[in-house]
Amino acid sequence: MAPAADATLGEVGEFGLISQLVEIFEGDEHVLVGPGDDAAVLRVKHGHVVVSTDLMVEGRHFRRDWAGAVDVGHRAAAQNLSDINAMGGTARHLTIGLAAPADLPVAWALDFARGFAEECASVGATVVGGDVTRAEQVMIAVTVLGQCTQAPVLRSGARPGDVLALTGRQGWAAGGLAVLGRGFRSPRVLVEAYRRPEPPYAAGKEAAEAGATALIDVSDGLLAEAGHIADASGVAIDVRTGAFEVPEPLQAVGAALGADPMQFILGGGDDHALLATFPDAASVPSGWQVIGEVREGEGVTVDGGTYDGPTGWTHF
Repeated sequence: MAPAADATLGEVGEFGLISQLVEIFEGDEHVLVGPGDDAAVLRVKHGHVVVSTDLMVEGRHFRRDWAGAVDVGHRAAAQNLSDINAMGGTARHLTIGLAAPADLPVAWALDFARGFAEECASVGATVVGGDVTRAEQVMIAVTVLGQCTQAPVLRSGARPGDVLALTGRQGWAAGGLAVLGRGFRSPRVLVEAYRRPEPPYAAGKEAAEAGATALIDVSDGLLAEAGHIADASGVAIDVRTGAFEVPEPLQAVGAALGADPMQFILGGGDDHALLATFPDAASVPSGWQVIGEVREGEGVTVDGGTYDGPTGWTHF
């Protein structure tokens, strides 16, 4: 018998929830054993297997009054799928750990799963297992496995003389978060960008095939991610603000909040744009924008100088 529409996790129990979640996630030809056993069994044909794990904690990474369950599902999937994208790979399979209070509505958990499945389907990935348990707040742990048919692109390959390029929306989610933090819901396009990012999923493999020397996704902030490339590669990176066209919604939020809209672009995360270095401008694929250059030295500068604004999200 199906549970009542307003049933809670405490009422249906762990296995009652799992039985409903399993119906949402479909397998593919690579899944030999899916949800329901002690572990999944996958078939790997060729290339490199790439793996990443991310956590989302209620109150730290999302708020249920700011984003619906379906949106949280999309966000949780996107941040993990993007990590595989940032290696030049393609995500294939994921597992989810869900911890939640006993009074959380079952409908929330199922809507979360539907949003997660929808985002995975956009790249052809499937959920193959996971776990649920009780906690004082909602916590989500996701592990994603992907495949690179060529050598993965690391953060450590940038060299002096390379150009720095970006693809995907950048700063929109940060603008949406700033709006929500002030108790507003508009511009709606920015709020929706925060709730449901749109990573450029095809661009990672494209960059790898075009000869990208380093690659990373912008999850915590553009300057912060550029710093990771600079540190790993032992180089300096300079970002040029003149390369960016500030979209009207960010200009509007900046004016309303008395903030420089460029800070959303330089310091914002959660859009999951891709940042890469290429040997020269001629090797940058269509759809990417050159926004800076790699030099001898260390650290990240903006327009040749020190930047004193926010550079990105820090977890501690």
